[in-house]
Amino acid sequence: MGTGEYNYPPSKFNQQPHKVAIPPPQPFIKSLKNTVKETLFPDDPLRQFKNQPPVRKFVLGVQYFFPIFEWASSYNISSFKSDVIAGITIASLAIPQGISYAKLANLPPILGLYSSFIPPLVYAMMGSSKDLAVGTVAVASLLLGSMLGKVVNATENKTLYLQLAFTATFFAGVFQASLGILRLGFIVDFLSHATIVGFMGGAATVVCLQQLKGILGLEHFTHATDLVSVLRSVFSQTHEWKWESAVLGICFLFYLLVARYVSTKRPKLFWISAMAPLTSVILGSILVYFTHAEKHGVQVIGKLSEGLNPITIKDLSFGSEYLSSSIKTGIITGIIALAEGIAVGRSFAMFKNYNIDGNKEMIAFGMMNIAGSCTSCYLTTGPFSRSAVNFNAGCKTAVSNIVMAVAVMITLLFLTPLFHYTPLVVLSSIIISAMLGLINYEEAIHLWGLDKFDFVVCMSAYFGVVFGSVEIGLVIAVAFSLLRVLLFVARPRTSMLGYIPDSTIYRSMDQYQNVQTVPGVLILQIDAPIYFANSSYLRERISRWVDEEEDRLRSSGENSLQYVILALSAVGNIDTSGITMLGEVKKVMERRGLKLVLANPGGEVIKKLNKGKLIDVIGQEWIYLTVGEAVGACNFMLHTYKNVDKPSLTRSVSAKETQNDDNV
Repeated sequence: MGTGEYNYPPSKFNQQPHKVAIPPPQPFIKSLKNTVKETLFPDDPLRQFKNQPPVRKFVLGVQYFFPIFEWASSYNISSFKSDVIAGITIASLAIPQGISYAKLANLPPILGLYSSFIPPLVYAMMGSSKDLAVGTVAVASLLLGSMLGKVVNATENKTLYLQLAFTATFFAGVFQASLGILRLGFIVDFLSHATIVGFMGGAATVVCLQQLKGILGLEHFTHATDLVSVLRSVFSQTHEWKWESAVLGICFLFYLLVARYVSTKRPKLFWISAMAPLTSVILGSILVYFTHAEKHGVQVIGKLSEGLNPITIKDLSFGSEYLSSSIKTGIITGIIALAEGIAVGRSFAMFKNYNIDGNKEMIAFGMMNIAGSCTSCYLTTGPFSRSAVNFNAGCKTAVSNIVMAVAVMITLLFLTPLFHYTPLVVLSSIIISAMLGLINYEEAIHLWGLDKFDFVVCMSAYFGVVFGSVEIGLVIAVAFSLLRVLLFVARPRTSMLGYIPDSTIYRSMDQYQNVQTVPGVLILQIDAPIYFANSSYLRERISRWVDEEEDRLRSSGENSLQYVILALSAVGNIDTSGITMLGEVKKVMERRGLKLVLANPGGEVIKKLNKGKLIDVIGQEWIYLTVGEAVGACNFMLHTYKNVDKPSLTRSVSAKETQNDDNV
């Protein structure tokens, strides 16, 4: 918008200041359409359907929801061999883990095997990750058991508890699929990295403590998950401790940890860690069978049902008085399962240099849990330990999940009697071994050095889970994450800019120690959109910057302050409260004998300033494309009309210098 009636001194290229352009007005419908597209469809999933014949659009639609039809045509025997090896390897891990995690959720052990059969088949058809291995996870199992256990006792009312577990799984699937279909996956992003590290670490600690029941052979144990309750339950029953069970558990735990250590140090030996749980189950079963240890305090699984998954669609309890508890449990566990599964999938996709669609993953997770709830399965996702084994085993596609499902099917049909003598203490050792890997203390230390607030969020989530409950820890974690977002919005960073000597590049004085101030000019940069939530704060903060600068000038005997330049390059948007705030700042500056100048407002900002008539209030001659041009104009005015010494930056901005300054 230039400098109006004042002539800007010619530069060495004889150029005048560039005008700040106002974007042409757009129809409301088009503007709304663009906003919705940027919010819900940032990846533009419909791009591939453009200019395609109807038949091709139908094929692309099928491939979008069922990616297996996209890559199946190029599948070859080499990939199949790799997937078979990977599938058998993860099956050896899935079987003992499935049984163990089902016990953690207070469900019959056989449900852990059921949940490793149907859901992987669904994901293989609908999932976009090549490396994700589907199955039950410890944290979601603990959360499911903890939340449902508060309303129904799993021991006294097994049938109702099972119905609620299936119903919660169904609602978890509906919630997950809905997020994907409605393109609302960004909701899961409110669980920050620090939140997940703390929550997972706390849940893993609680899970390990819960396994003291199996390690010590206790028959009665608290249903609470907090540290105090668990330790009280353990040490109040010292007379019930069974040394045989404890010795067996410690030995198998030592073996599992050594196997994991070897695989960590030598990645090519990953199969040692992958086979260790199944090896432990086999050795433990043989030992109990020949020594009759079950008669000496070592508890065993007992009989497992033979056959494939029974249909449980009629067991979904939609009319129960506990329906609200099922919905609540399903939504919370669904969010946790989504956060873990998508994070794991993206991590391994990065290693192989391919992308996964988060919304498609949500649909796949949701559909496999809906199908699972109708076929005797409980909540499943993509656990890190199983996916890591799948990745290291050299899987090529999701066919490895199909191979795993076939292996589990064979187990269900013919091999379940072999698990009769499997000691529960071995399952406890397997769970502890897996959970120790989730207590990521190294990442917590890294957060302390990187961002103290993130460290506080992490530890708050951890201690909330350990000393409160899983639900309390989750609430604290989400609350701190939202608080962090609100702080970023409500208390945006502002900084004072100065120029780098012998240039017209303006940068933060906090970041660059050699920058210099411009006499008589205060340059402030706002680093966030201006909304109702932060407009009052920004008004007060700008006034404080002016007060501090005037105090500094008075104490140093320098020229008085004449101009305040607001650099708006980082302000992506502004609402009516923000426009009102700028108008108020303008009035405050005038009362103090200062001139307000704007530099580099973005398209959305200048458009709203124009609609709000604020351009007329500020004056078109006081809005500039760059900070350099604004400073040059202020210096020119000071020199021409105030008769003060002109600073070294009076020279106008060249085209090249203007481009450098665009980054401000």
